[in-house]
Amino acid sequence: MQDFSMPESASVATFAGGCFWCLEGPFDQTTGVLFTEVGYTGGQKPDPTYDEVCAGGTGHAEAIRIGFDPDILSYEQLMYVFWRNIDPITRDGQFCDHGEQYRSEIFYHDPQQRAVAQSSIEDLNQSGQFKDPVVTAITQASTWYPAEDYHQDYYRKNPVRYKFYRIACGRDNRLKQLWGD
Repeated sequence: MQDFSMPESASVATFAGGCFWCLEGPFDQTTGVLFTEVGYTGGQKPDPTYDEVCAGGTGHAEAIRIGFDPDILSYEQLMYVFWRNIDPITRDGQFCDHGEQYRSEIFYHDPQQRAVAQSSIEDLNQSGQFKDPVVTAITQASTWYPAEDYHQDYYRKNPVRYKFYRIACGRDNRLKQLWGD
């Protein structure tokens, strides 16, 4: 488990969007993010392992926890980064990964985050961006279980394997199709 010291004014956000390796880089590159940590949340099994979560049945999702400075980066801006890195119209899976452990979900930490998340989904649904509705769930944050150390900063530690995974999984092509960015 990583030890993060945050200023008192810092906030935490938690998102699930498929493979947690693929969410860490975009948030790490966002100004105002103080730390990222990948792990598991939203399920029933205490202290799950990667193998248990990947096999399904724990109820947990692969997720990312983000410490951020709200004086520099708003939760709305974090939501923007989140949306642009997931497929919000696919239920129980993302790209080549399928099962509830790869679902997209917003785990809110306070009523303001919940309101922002709900508003963001309503805005996306009304924007005409997608022909299908957003299926990303909004759930109150629960117990957080950090993933094993070898998963932390995976995109940095294993850049060739990480890039191969993104390409083979079709993540970047689908994101371009969805968002056009």
